Amino acid sequence: MNDPFRSVKIMGIPFANTTRNQFINQLQTRIQNHQNTFVVTANPEIVMYANRNEPYRNLILKADYISPDGIGIIKAAATLKTPLPERITGFDIFTGLLKWADQTQKKVYFLGAKPHVINLLTTKLAANFPGVQVVGARDGYYKDESLIAAEIKAQQPDIVFVATGFPRQEQFIASHRHLTNGLWMGVGGSFDVFVGIVKRAPQFWQNHHLEWFYRLITEPKRLKRQMIIPQFMWKIHQLKKQNKL
Repeated sequence: MNDPFRSVKIMGIPFANTTRNQFINQLQTRIQNHQNTFVVTANPEIVMYANRNEPYRNLILKADYISPDGIGIIKAAATLKTPLPERITGFDIFTGLLKWADQTQKKVYFLGAKPHVINLLTTKLAANFPGVQVVGARDGYYKDESLIAAEIKAQQPDIVFVATGFPRQEQFIASHRHLTNGLWMGVGGSFDVFVGIVKRAPQFWQNHHLEWFYRLITEPKRLKRQMIIPQFMWKIHQLKKQNKL
């Protein structure tokens, strides 16, 4: 893992110890220098999954950077007396890089989400981010990833955003990142939020670190996934006790 930020480890996963702006600036520098870069945005759910799935754990440990995506990670770091400055969400990185790509005419490849979301995405990009060179936009319901890989290799994008959810997005990136010396990043449901299919929590909820609760009450089907958070925090408190022994 590339570590200019002196990472903080939480349950063995090294998180970038930096601010959102510094993180995005570092990614922009690497893109400009044509450095192959793999970014994972990890929340408590991903950390828990990585700790019970060794192949996935080994895969994300090969990423260049892992960002603390979620207040649960920030609280865990504080509990373990290794605080992180702030959470750095996948959506914030996604939109930050899009704005920069618009200004610098970067080539970007988009993969994931449902077909109608991809259609809305390309329409919004053309209207609001005309400087972004969209060199590919495929939904996540592909059957033959070799065709997508061939397209990426031919187009040589500066940035590849994969929105197929974990662990699938990270598995795709790990298998194909050698195809272009750009930035590869899994962004989960960011396409859906970007086009307005899924609403992000209002700023009040974000400022009070309650975005997870807002998503729970607006998407009750997420209850099972959100139950991972108390399990995660229980493990963190167990680790804290062990460190005191």
